[in-house]
Amino acid sequence: MSRTGPGLLLRDIVQNKDPSIDAAAQVIATVSPDVLLLTNFDWDRKNRAASAFIDRLNQLGATYPFVFSRRPNTGIPTGFDIDQNGYFGDARDAQGFGYFSGHAGMVLLSKFPIVDEKARNFSDFLWKDLPDANLPYENGAPFPSSDVYDVQRLSTTGHWVVPIDTPMGAIAVLAHFATPPVFDGPEDRNGRRNADELLFWTYFLDQEFGPVPDEFVILMSANLDPNDGDGLSSIMYDFLRAGYVTDPNPARVGYVAEANIGHKGDPKFDTVNWNEPAGNLRVDYALPASSLSVVDAGVFWPNDASILGVDGNAAGRHRLVWVELSR
Repeated sequence: MSRTGPGLLLRDIVQNKDPSIDAAAQVIATVSPDVLLLTNFDWDRKNRAASAFIDRLNQLGATYPFVFSRRPNTGIPTGFDIDQNGYFGDARDAQGFGYFSGHAGMVLLSKFPIVDEKARNFSDFLWKDLPDANLPYENGAPFPSSDVYDVQRLSTTGHWVVPIDTPMGAIAVLAHFATPPVFDGPEDRNGRRNADELLFWTYFLDQEFGPVPDEFVILMSANLDPNDGDGLSSIMYDFLRAGYVTDPNPARVGYVAEANIGHKGDPKFDTVNWNEPAGNLRVDYALPASSLSVVDAGVFWPNDASILGVDGNAAGRHRLVWVELSR
């Protein structure tokens, strides 16, 4: 649900000729979650693309009267040549990789009222201000420079805390969409940032940045597997076991292919279908506070087009992860 230029996603939704949009809408309508975080969804100031997609969902019987979105860090210029290629203003020179401001953002949809006035947006939080920030260095010097540290935000896309008035009471969604821990050099800039984007929630839940909601669910495309793939996997492994959240271990049902060569994790927990050498990994999460009870959880990964009437693979490489909660 992202494109290479502003307005193109809205165009494709309105024209109704893109099979990937049809597939994504059908997947969502089939599961019909009460609260849904969409990542890699282009943002625009008036939420026109999101509104058009919500209209498509309404036609399929999945009604979402409440929406929350904020300008992502993707595409916002830093003013520096971060990728050191001699040019300023490239997609890699932005606060988060982006061809334009709003590229590949996040949208939160809800069947229950979103309490906008109490939402908190930490997207402008500087990376260097994270306690024990794991900033990149090359040959002992800040990479690409110490001046970049003074403007570089931690969030690739954003970090949100969004309260929702559910039938179970107020539950806050803690949302973020991290950089992939690849596409960099020996300084491991993306790998370090990816891990620190996750660690933000550790410090947040330790009340480093203000009050913590009594009840919450972390919804995130963390781009980090606790066992396999690139990135600092141990950070995710430890986070899932630190006691802040319950890991419901959402799994696929039905046929599951064997694990990719060299993978240690159980493939039934994978949430994304990437080509080798990365392979299938668990990188998307719905993690409730440990005070909430998990009724069920799963990864919606249809293997048969007849389930949807469309090819579920066309909806994208990432699969829908869901968790059902009670008190």
